[in-house]
Amino acid sequence: MHEERLTEGPLHDDEGVLADRGWAVSALRAYDRSRVRAPSRRIKEWERYTVGDDEYAVCLTLADLGYCGVASALVVDLLQGASHAASAVVPLPLGRFRLPASPVAGTARFEGGRACFLFEVGDGRRRVEARFAGFDGADDLAFEAVLDCEPRESLVVADSWERDPLSFCYSQKTVAMRAQGSFKKGLLVHGFSPERSFGALDWGRGVLARDIVRFGACAQGWQDGAGGDAPGTHRFGLSLGSGLGDGEAASENMVLVDDEVCKLGRVSFDIPRKTGASRAARMEDRCQLMRPWRLSDDEGRLDLTFTPVVDRADRRDLGVVRIDLHRVFGRFDGAVALDDGSSFSVANVRGFSEASHTVC
Repeated sequence: MHEERLTEGPLHDDEGVLADRGWAVSALRAYDRSRVRAPSRRIKEWERYTVGDDEYAVCLTLADLGYCGVASALVVDLLQGASHAASAVVPLPLGRFRLPASPVAGTARFEGGRACFLFEVGDGRRRVEARFAGFDGADDLAFEAVLDCEPRESLVVADSWERDPLSFCYSQKTVAMRAQGSFKKGLLVHGFSPERSFGALDWGRGVLARDIVRFGACAQGWQDGAGGDAPGTHRFGLSLGSGLGDGEAASENMVLVDDEVCKLGRVSFDIPRKTGASRAARMEDRCQLMRPWRLSDDEGRLDLTFTPVVDRADRRDLGVVRIDLHRVFGRFDGAVALDDGSSFSVANVRGFSEASHTVC
C-alpha cells in the first residue's frame, strides 16, 4: 500500500470536495466548516480526551453529530474491572457546539442538563475539565487535568469514501501527553501524576459514510523497549484504526516513541469470533470481545496481543442515529519494528481497543 503525505493548504477545494487524501505528523490542512457542501445534519465534529494511569482511566467526549450532540464521561477502574458512564444528549445541534476548527488552539465548552465540560488549548498546554451531577447514582463527578509535554509529532489523516464525493474524515490522534490532575466521584478521589499518567486526544471533523464498522486502539505509557524489567525510559504510545475512510491513500496507524511518529500500514484486528454468529446484529453477539485480540499489520512490523480487562458497551438507538460501541480496556504486549529497523518491545502497556458499528 502506497501512502500519500499531505502538504500545507486548504482541506477542501472550491467545490467542497476533499482537496487531497493522505497523512501528516501535524495539522497542515485548515478545516473550515463553511467550505463543507454537505447538509449540516451530516457534518460530524468530535473531541475525546482519555487520561489514565495503571489504576484508572477517564474519558471525556464532546461530539456534534448533526442529528444529535453528546457530552459524555466515562470512568474505568482498571484494577476492579468496573466502569460507569453518563451522557447528556442534545437534539439537532447542527454546529451549535461550536467546536474549534483546529486541534492545536481554541476552546470547547458545553453546559447543559447535569453536565459542564471545558476543553481549552493554548500556551502549549491542554486544560480538560468536567462536572457531571448525579453521574453515578447520587455521586457527582468532578474532573480536571492539565496535559503538557505534547509530543512533537502526532498522526493526522485526511480520507474519504469514493462512493460519496462529499464525504471526508479529517482526524488527529495525539498520544502520550503528560497528565496532571484528579477526579472525584462520590467519596472516591484519585490523582493523576505526570510521572505515571498520560493523556490522549482523538480529534475529528467530517462528513462520514452513513454505515460504518470501525476498529481502533489507543495505549500509552513508559517502556524500556528492550523487553526487560528495567523501569521504562521511553515515552510510548500507539494509535491504530480502520473504518474512517476507504484507507487507500493513508491508514490511521502509528506508534510513537518519545517525540517521533513511526507510521504503519494497514492493521488487522483479529478478535475471536463466536461460532455461527457471523450475521448477528450486535457486535458482542459476533465477537468474543473479552478474549485476547491479536493486532498485526500488512508489512509484518506490528505483533501485539491485547488482553481485555473490562468491556464498556454503549448502545444507542436514536432513530436516525444508531450506535453499537464497545470500548474494551486492558493491556498490550508484543513488539513493533521501528523505522530504523530495530525491534521495540511492548510490555503491559495500558489502553483500550474499540469495535463499533454506527449508522448515522
